[in-house]
Amino acid sequence: MSILVAGGAGYIGAHVVRLLEERGERVVVVDDLSYGSADRIGNATLVELDIASANARRRLVNTMIDEDVTAVIHFAARKQVGESVDKPMWYYQQNIGGLANMLEAMRDAGVRRMIFSSSAAVYGMPPVEVVPEDCVKSPINPYGETKLIGEWMMADCERAWGLRWIGLRYFNVAGAGWDDLGDPACLNLIPMVLEKLAAGQSPKIFGTDYETPDGTCIRDYIHVGDLAEAHLAALDYIDGENEVDEHVFNVGTGTGTSVREIVDGLAEVTGIDFEAEEEDRRAGDPPKLIGDATKITSVLGWHARYGVKEILESAWSGWQAGPRRIDL
Repeated sequence: MSILVAGGAGYIGAHVVRLLEERGERVVVVDDLSYGSADRIGNATLVELDIASANARRRLVNTMIDEDVTAVIHFAARKQVGESVDKPMWYYQQNIGGLANMLEAMRDAGVRRMIFSSSAAVYGMPPVEVVPEDCVKSPINPYGETKLIGEWMMADCERAWGLRWIGLRYFNVAGAGWDDLGDPACLNLIPMVLEKLAAGQSPKIFGTDYETPDGTCIRDYIHVGDLAEAHLAALDYIDGENEVDEHVFNVGTGTGTSVREIVDGLAEVTGIDFEAEEEDRRAGDPPKLIGDATKITSVLGWHARYGVKEILESAWSGWQAGPRRIDL
């Protein structure tokens, strides 16, 4: 038996693959390697495949049958908010089309368990400072829309053919659980700042006129190691034949940190004296997004162990262990 991890060679996926292997699971990674790397997946079997492509469904069915797959953890998706605003149809094709291929393959192969990477972007600009799962869902960008539609698709599959599923609504993921698994893509705030510093350039802050204490966006930052542990807790929750009463969980800390606080924290952790350049807002960014993690703690027994300081220190350590080390 094995667990299929779609997008398992990427930043978050590789952390989950390592935890699964550490507890003795056999893992199959399906990844197009557009952002991931084969050297991040340990002893897992790699199937190089774009799951949104025309032939993906047949290959996924064959892989699930040949590898005796019993569950899928689905990370494979495009995730840049601004890019989704510029290329909405591509985001629908990639995120919704890829998930549709995966779900159809699961049905055909008789695989009934799915953990899905959802997002706090499903909430849009919520009317409360700390967002519970039952808050109104009103995404303000195509990326968030694709994640909400993904949750609807799994609920429909549950009714149609008995899919057992969990959607984990991530807040802002950062840090590194191991130095060799640091965020390689530079699509999130912390690696974007480090990338600029490595190039001898000034990092950028997008938007300083939000209705927040320092004018920059506030987010709930969650350590990638904590997030990876949440996936295993969710997988165990849907194991067996017990009733799955809850399907969506916020994965956050309940604490907000501003973009400027993160940038200032990186200056302290790295010891590099720099000034960030202030730019206009990016399209599709809500001013504040903090997650209420009460439900995931009460139902799955999960809670975040690490704070922002540990996130920044681990991100810096992982960066310095990689190919773009900054000489101080």
